[in-house]
Parts: sequence; C-alpha cells; structure tokens
Amino acid sequence: MAVPDEMTAMVLDEPNTPLVRRQVPVPHPEPTQVLLKVRACGVCRTDLHLVDGELPEGPLPIIPGHEIVGEVVALGSEVDRFERGERVGVPWLGWTCGHCRYCRMGRENLCDNARFTGYTVNGGYAQYTVADQRYCFSIPESFADAPAAPLLCAGLIGYRSLRMCGDEARRVGLYGFGAAAHILAQILVHQDREVYAFSRPGDDASQAFARRLGAVWAGGSDQRPPQELDAAIIFAPVGPLVPAALRAVRKGGRVVCGGIHMSDIPSFPYEILWQEREIRSVANLERRDGEELLDIAPRVPVKTEVTTLPLVEANEALRRLREGELEGAAVLVMPE
Repeated sequence: MAVPDEMTAMVLDEPNTPLVRRQVPVPHPEPTQVLLKVRACGVCRTDLHLVDGELPEGPLPIIPGHEIVGEVVALGSEVDRFERGERVGVPWLGWTCGHCRYCRMGRENLCDNARFTGYTVNGGYAQYTVADQRYCFSIPESFADAPAAPLLCAGLIGYRSLRMCGDEARRVGLYGFGAAAHILAQILVHQDREVYAFSRPGDDASQAFARRLGAVWAGGSDQRPPQELDAAIIFAPVGPLVPAALRAVRKGGRVVCGGIHMSDIPSFPYEILWQEREIRSVANLERRDGEELLDIAPRVPVKTEVTTLPLVEANEALRRLREGELEGAAVLVMPE
C-alpha cells in the first residue's frame, strides 16, 4: 500500500476551541512503532474533557483520539509483533518507560513517564497514526472496524473498573449509562450478575436502553435501587454521585470511579462510608485488561451500539456526546 506524504487530521490548537481540519505530514514510525492507516476511531468522553480544557494541559497542537482501529501499513526496524496488513487497536495508554518504580512494581498504568494516545502523543482523529507495538492489540475478527473502536477505551476502562469491584460483587450499579456502561452491562449479564442502571433523572431513553441490555432495574441517579448493591461503578463525571453510590452499596461494598475527570465530590457524613465501604479510582489500563477484554468480548458476544460520522464531523460528534444525544458511542470513520 502506497503511503501518501500528507493526511487529513482534526487538530486541537487550544482548549475550548473547535477542532480544525488540517493537512499535516504522515508520521514516520520509530524503531518500535507501527504506522497505521486508521479505519475508525471512537469518540470518548476523555476527548471531550481534553477539548473542554478539563484535563491538565498537555502539548498543543494535538490530534485527539485513543479508540483506534487501524491497518498496519509500515513497520519500525525493531517491530516483531505485527505484519503489514494486520488489523490492530490502539488504546489510551500508549507508552511506558519500564524502569520507574511503578513499572518495576508491575503497575504500568501508573508509570511516572507514561504517554497517552491523543493527549500527550497524537491520536486517531486522522487518516494515519503511529503507535508503540507493545500497546497495540489484535482485534477479534468477529468485530467490524467501527463496532470494535469503543472496546479500546470504553470497554477497557469498564472492564478494569469491574475487576476492582471483585468477583464477589453480584449486584453491580452503573452510574451513567453511556459507551462504557452499555458494554459492561453485557459482560455482567454474561457472568450472571445483576445490573442496576442509573441515568440522568428523567432520561427514559437511556433507562429503556439499559433494560434492553439486561438490566434488572433502571432509574434516575436520584433514586435508590430496590436492592443493596455489592458494588457501584461511576462513569458519569459527576462528583455528587459518589455519596449517592455509597448510600446504595451494602456494608463492605465498593464504589469505583471510572473516569479520568470528575467534578468535585461534596462532603458527606462518615456514616455512609463506615462499615468498611470503599471508594477507589481507576487510572488508565494495563495490557492485561486489553487482552482479557478482547478475549471475552467475542464470547459474550458484546454488541456495541455505535453512531458513525465521517472524520471531518468530529466537532459534531463531540457536541452530541456533550449534550447526551448518543445511545452507545460515536465513532469517526475515515475516508479512503
């Protein structure tokens, strides 16, 4: 496949400004990188946090996007995991140093020197991108390009959040029923666990969506579920949901915050934390998360709900996500 010298990309120049369509040079892979022709790139809430200036400022300008499905079209001199023509996925965690104390502890997701796709290195809102071969995953053949894209972050973070809930969590609450929750709900049902779905009060469409995917109960985030929960996962970036979830979980239950950004958590009485309830956050992912998720997803089988838009409509996709107009996930698809 002939690789052009230039490509179309959607570029963020400054936070709180629209992405700009621009012709930029096609990147060249470093020794351990692969060059990918991007086929699809999911639109994640983290992209929205980046564009809206809610993340610590990284290098600018930047090409967002970290739920990438692409075809390998060129190899760095040291690449030995992939061949040209293979289809791979690229997640948020794009590189780790391997020698800081967290890497040595086996906690690569907390690496002090980590690089993040679409945030500190250019991502997939473009026709081509490069990625470290260590942080690419083979995509199961049963998934087409666009349906596979949300697995690379929404799916991975949901799966890691579930791991933190523990195997004993049989009744699991999902606060915010969007891209991550709609994937995780299917896995929970497959594992014979009970799903309790919470959406914005009055969002009947999201609640009906959750029931269609097997939730035993769905209601507003201002409601208490009919049963005490063993664990709750918060995907919505809304701090007041933390005390709400604490009130919903049983003694010894866990509340897992699955987002990279959240509004301030309000003060709450100690009594709703007492009796060994826990609050913890999820940071990034480990390669193990990706390998396990992409193994289980075809067996469920996970069916992602996606709305596809062309690359040049990235700003419209972000707007729909911001306004809560999506059922499932938005995915940008690339021109040939």
